[in-house]
Amino acid sequence: MRTVLVTGPGGAGRTTVAAATALAAARRGRRTLLLTADGIPGFPGDTEPTEVTDGLWSARIDSGAHFRGELLALQDQASTVLDLLGGNRLDGEELTELPGSSQLALLHTLRRAARGDWSRAGHDLLVVDLPPLREALALLALPEQLRRYLRRLLPPERQAARALRPMLAQLAGVPMPAQWLYEAAARRDAELAAVQALIEDRDTTLRLVAEPGPAAEDALRTARTGLALHGLRVDALAVNRVLPRHSGDPWFAGLAAQQEKTVDHWYEEWAPGTALCQVPHLGRDPRGLDDLARLDAAADVPAGDDGLAGDARLTGDAGLAGGLDGRGPGRADDPWWIESSGTPDGLDGLLPGARIVTTGPPAGDGDPVLVWCLPLPGAAKKDLQLVRRGDELLLTVGPFHRIVPLESGLRRCTVSGAALTDGVLRVRFTPDPGLWPRTG
Repeated sequence: MRTVLVTGPGGAGRTTVAAATALAAARRGRRTLLLTADGIPGFPGDTEPTEVTDGLWSARIDSGAHFRGELLALQDQASTVLDLLGGNRLDGEELTELPGSSQLALLHTLRRAARGDWSRAGHDLLVVDLPPLREALALLALPEQLRRYLRRLLPPERQAARALRPMLAQLAGVPMPAQWLYEAAARRDAELAAVQALIEDRDTTLRLVAEPGPAAEDALRTARTGLALHGLRVDALAVNRVLPRHSGDPWFAGLAAQQEKTVDHWYEEWAPGTALCQVPHLGRDPRGLDDLARLDAAADVPAGDDGLAGDARLTGDAGLAGGLDGRGPGRADDPWWIESSGTPDGLDGLLPGARIVTTGPPAGDGDPVLVWCLPLPGAAKKDLQLVRRGDELLLTVGPFHRIVPLESGLRRCTVSGAALTDGVLRVRFTPDPGLWPRTG
């Protein structure tokens, strides 16, 4: 199943473009499911997939209902502990969702669509209306982070000692973690793994929506670094609400010129790796299926006589449904790659999937140096922090943070330096003679 995750700066019209993209795909013969937390004029508000029109279904994400259901279920599972502490149970009517519940509800809905009961409907395309850009980046990194927390707090290997829990409880004088806790952690880990697999699948891409202007230009420039840090792939940038050019009104013409300047910058920064699709302003807020269809039809019409919009059309189908052809299931390529000036014996087997590039003869005493590279466009040295802790690298780039597990081969190396040049972070590793097996 092809998956398109739609996001952009707040107020850019991402929900409208997501709905228009889903409708355009459905009208071109794809069975399409749209997930959104916001109401869309002309779409049903049901929380289960409901048919909108031929080939298009939509489901609204109800974070409040999901929060109440999850908390009441947890309360039932922890009834023994609550009774021991003398706690009073909460009723569903008195529960108000807490901050963060909307993100968890969206992850739960993604799992249902990708690997759960909704996946049996056989949709060809899943379009997901994500929160605004900064929140969306944090959300897409959440499954990986939560799975790491679960492994640290409730290591699966600890379950081997479950036969000793009654004796340990008597010695400690307090109840030991019940089996249901480990089972719940394993179940949550499996659910998060399904969502993480969907995000990392090569059939999943991001589609950015932005209204051209200085604020959106700054937001996309910052977000581009975060996208690269997390290995997220952008297939298209929908330039939304593009104004007509060559207006006789000076004020209107000034706004159009400012938009045109921003679009030119986006061509320089994003093309040719990312397609740009210009969506003209309808002169009003889109309402209903007819207006969404107009957006799709107008997105394939050049916005001016300079040919820019024509060059920016998405490949494949015309309009907003372009570029939605499947790429085949499977994990996407890792954004990291390896440069090596003399590959140690056995490295190919220890670094599965890594690209090994010979950069020249080793320097100094002849010991090989491995350079682990990650493109970080737009990153600045003053905003970059890099710390190795055990078998992990802790990377911070401006407001973005990621903990990257090292491949098995690099765990046997020491970090000998790092540099950020030409938008690429290069971390140098030197094999540790005490840990690296040598042959011959």
